[in-house]
Amino acid sequence: MQKEMREYLNIRFIISLFIFMFSFHIMSDSLTAAPKVHEVKGLLYFDGTPVSIKIVDGIISDVTGIAAIENAPQQSVYVAPGLIDIQINGYAAVDFSGKDLTVAGIRKVTEALWREGVTTFFPTVITNSDARLKENFNILAAALQDAEISLSVPGFHLEGPYISPVDGFRGAHLKKWVRPPDWAEFSEYVEAARHKILMVTVAPEVDGALPFIEKCTVNGIIVALGHHNAPADVIRQAIDKGAVIATHLGNGCANMIQRHHNPLWPQLADDRLIPSLIVDGYHLTPEEVQVFYKVKGAQRIVLISDALDVAGLPPGEYQRGGRTVLVTPGVIKYPAQNVLAGAAAPISRDVATMMKFTKCSLADAINMACRNQARIFDLDDRGEIKPGKRADLILFTLENGNLIIQKTILAGRVVYTKNGN
Repeated sequence: MQKEMREYLNIRFIISLFIFMFSFHIMSDSLTAAPKVHEVKGLLYFDGTPVSIKIVDGIISDVTGIAAIENAPQQSVYVAPGLIDIQINGYAAVDFSGKDLTVAGIRKVTEALWREGVTTFFPTVITNSDARLKENFNILAAALQDAEISLSVPGFHLEGPYISPVDGFRGAHLKKWVRPPDWAEFSEYVEAARHKILMVTVAPEVDGALPFIEKCTVNGIIVALGHHNAPADVIRQAIDKGAVIATHLGNGCANMIQRHHNPLWPQLADDRLIPSLIVDGYHLTPEEVQVFYKVKGAQRIVLISDALDVAGLPPGEYQRGGRTVLVTPGVIKYPAQNVLAGAAAPISRDVATMMKFTKCSLADAINMACRNQARIFDLDDRGEIKPGKRADLILFTLENGNLIIQKTILAGRVVYTKNGN
């Protein structure tokens, strides 16, 4: 059966690749057609000083302070690295875990995220059947043959299915597909993804999780702890074996927990664990965010959107993956478990809300949305504005505390301009 499935996936990959190559010549090659940028001027996000950023062949060649910006608009325009979202389940009505995933859909998400200032993201596939996981990773891998998608998608995140089956801690993941870690099974997902699974979220207390974490670490896959109710000693063991991230800390957790012995304190206490946070104004209270920020600091937090495919759709109930989710103006809920299902906003919302909640600097908020991610995943060519880095840049204004993306530049080419100007 495994051999047959492997052959089927190889055939599916070849078919997907053929369809992509056949249609590529009639697809608008927007990145190739997009204008090259040789110089960008703006207020450096780090300290607000005017700078000129020189670009050669898509790479930053020089960053120089200047006295002023000629013909500058009345409203200050900042320049920062493109944002990096390592956990996004879908967007623009495209679900990375859905049965209708296509290469065209992945491209649609990529272009939609450019408009939000996201130049790098990890499509996140959540708990599902064995067949669905293999199929969707196969499609995601095929999508990387698109040169534009591959610039923005270095790899994928698997959230589950190796998580807690307990209500509350399981969150919106379907219980029927939750199962203990199985290295042989996971290896087949890695193969289907053409070795592009960069991160996996695991509950460390479930049977077989600790050796699984160790094997992932040895094989260069970042392990995150999430959707779990592990005691302090197990969390410590998981970190000892290589776990690096705490997936959306403060979420993926039951509404009622023991005040002293719960999974939050040990994850906060261990300096080796870096929490990812959904700071959209709904998933965490201001006080939680303030405490997490004070404990971990700006260099040891990564912001994520955790956005779903229904993000941006009109409020109401939607059927997604066998679940009924409720879209509200600010967040997406899973009423059946009285938990949140995901976010309704891109990661740029996190940057703005992080500054509002913690009073941190723009520099720190931006770094939590790009630089820290790049360092954790060894994306050495992006995440900072320095000579030698890829010219992934965003120009934005701050309006009523929100980031308004004016222009997105990917590898030295303009891929989005507000109002098309």
